[in-house]
Amino acid sequence: MKSAILITYDQEDSINEAKGLCDAAGYEVVHIIQQDYLQKPKYGISGGVLERLEEIADKLRPEVIIFDEILKPSQNYNLASALHREILDREGLILEIFESRASSAESKLQVKLAQLRYEMARAKEKVRLANMGEQPGFMGIGKFEVDVYYNDIKHRMQTLRSKLEKAGKQRELHRQGRKRLGFKTISLAGYTSAGKTTLFNKVTGESRAQSKELFTTLTTTTRRLTINQEPFLIADTVGFISKLPAYMIDAFKSTLEELTYTDIILLVIDISDSVFELKKKFSSCMRTLSELGVEQDKIIYVLNKDDLLKHDEINRKINILNLAENKKVISVSAKTGKNVNELKKLIKNITMSQNSYNFNRNSFEGVKETFDN
Repeated sequence: MKSAILITYDQEDSINEAKGLCDAAGYEVVHIIQQDYLQKPKYGISGGVLERLEEIADKLRPEVIIFDEILKPSQNYNLASALHREILDREGLILEIFESRASSAESKLQVKLAQLRYEMARAKEKVRLANMGEQPGFMGIGKFEVDVYYNDIKHRMQTLRSKLEKAGKQRELHRQGRKRLGFKTISLAGYTSAGKTTLFNKVTGESRAQSKELFTTLTTTTRRLTINQEPFLIADTVGFISKLPAYMIDAFKSTLEELTYTDIILLVIDISDSVFELKKKFSSCMRTLSELGVEQDKIIYVLNKDDLLKHDEINRKINILNLAENKKVISVSAKTGKNVNELKKLIKNITMSQNSYNFNRNSFEGVKETFDN
């Protein structure tokens, strides 16, 4: 594994997630610098912290410095110039994980498109720096003129979009085929590492790869599931994460769009998370689903890992998430199988008659406002 110094927020949950991202990308964190603010104009950090970072970097000699925030190209360049080391921000780190996890031809195309979008955002700044004669090796782009460099990225993006569009049309044909055959569809969604794949395995009898690592799933897998003699198709999807830029969601649109066509969405929530982390992840999931145009009436809120908590604690967290009045909330343990059969019954009942439940159509807006403020 490559060695890295991690700069992240001074919060336990943020530290744990950042370390998880580093581990998933193949980086060994040899030192952590914790800050309450990572958005200073020039470096993202203060001059004093930069000096301390220089001393630590000279002593530990890490191969990369990972910054757990989205850096502007100029900030990345300023840090790299001062520290003489590769700087990898949160976006770049997630893209490296995506690249290592992509297995299907479509997911590889999606990751490449996201990488090009990331590069395009930095293209003009790199060219500007090159024209000024400031061109460190890790940011070097040769002698391309700005229009050639920029247009080359645009051309490659158009080619990838064309290929992904064809894949999207193939998906549409598959959806039409499933509809003709009368299959109801279920999709798993949720924050990365919430336990979606574990739940998928439990309800289908599959043995898909599952681990505590982030982004185990990048390629959507669909399997048949029978509930009370009625056939369903259930799909596992890529996990969400906070601060995931819109262009990354857009790159995976052909995969994530399945969520807009499915009959039921199982939003898997790790109920064992701390209150702060729970609210942050839930807000991130709801925002992403909203951006995708998902109808909120399709969602069943699956509170996973309830074997780790007492009943009163689960109810307290349900109240915190403003889900106490929602009839589509169920706590389960994908690991032990607790309440999985009850979840199947709930799926069956909803697909039989969604109107039999008093769904609060405005509850999503209330939840969104609560966490967006």
